[in-house]
Amino acid sequence: MTAQKPAAGLSKRDFTSDQDVRWCPGCGDYSILSNVQKVMPELGVPREKVVFVSGIGCSSRFPYYMNTYGFHTIHGRAPAFATGIKIARPDLSVWVVTGDGDGLSIGGNHLLHTIRRNLDLQILLFNNRVYGLTKGQYSPTSRLGMKSKSSPQGTIDHPVDPVRFALGAGATFVARTVDVDAKHMQETLHRAHAHKGTAFVEILQNCPVFNDGEWAEVEDKKTRDSASLVLRQGQPLVFGDDENRQGIRSEHGRPRLIPLPPGVDPVEAGVTVHDERTDSVAYSYVLAALARPKFPMPIGVFRAVGRPTYEDLLQDQIDEALQQRGRGDLRALLTSGDTWTVGG
Repeated sequence: MTAQKPAAGLSKRDFTSDQDVRWCPGCGDYSILSNVQKVMPELGVPREKVVFVSGIGCSSRFPYYMNTYGFHTIHGRAPAFATGIKIARPDLSVWVVTGDGDGLSIGGNHLLHTIRRNLDLQILLFNNRVYGLTKGQYSPTSRLGMKSKSSPQGTIDHPVDPVRFALGAGATFVARTVDVDAKHMQETLHRAHAHKGTAFVEILQNCPVFNDGEWAEVEDKKTRDSASLVLRQGQPLVFGDDENRQGIRSEHGRPRLIPLPPGVDPVEAGVTVHDERTDSVAYSYVLAALARPKFPMPIGVFRAVGRPTYEDLLQDQIDEALQQRGRGDLRALLTSGDTWTVGG
């Protein structure tokens, strides 16, 4: 990651709006907001060059609380608005803030096409596995059997996994972080911004009112080491404490747990070394499929590869058309071909 100079004279306070923050006490959104505001001045981008775009939901209050430009749009359509903004003004730093309901239900198709086009923007998807704003219905990411106001006998829908969704759509940067891990979240936000192309970040976020403790294993410092797998480029896939250390080996696309007694070298034991830059999405997809309780939950960057961005390819087409045909005449275009005169 290339180090960037902080925006001249700016601090976290400069990116904090004067609006009262209105989330439920204990909501993970507070931590996410604080970390985003902390990172913004470190990116070296002036406030007038930053745009936050959201849809509908608890997460979508975000633009009000950022002292930048922002759009609070309609349900599920934040990626479409962000696409238009980025195409019209490719010089802007565009951030999409969405939730598991807003982004993966009514907004799933918009999210898919934004990712596959590889626009140079950041997508932050807050995942609490429930609809919070509308008071506790099950969402597209809710676990099978979850009992809620809209599924009193338990949901029978198989959940969508945000990371696998993004990988399947061809994302060039995919990561996962946790609301309570400030250091890791800030590192992830820096990396997402530095990536040239669509950066998709799932943020595991607790809803203390309607789905409290959903991510307790990976949030609690007492269980975090054994319940999560921190992905580090070029490092073996190892998790657990010194007394109960294990590794993961991928064999023919299938993950396998490898015990690692003290003193055993993980690489020599056959543990897979993490490579986020591999061209094949298959490796990243195997990682994304790891789930509790059999395996630890991966946290970090799953994939980071290069590919031309949509806005650059579009500008190339425009430049080529201008070179070959000139600037053109809109009036001449509108009156060319078959025309009709409508009499009174």
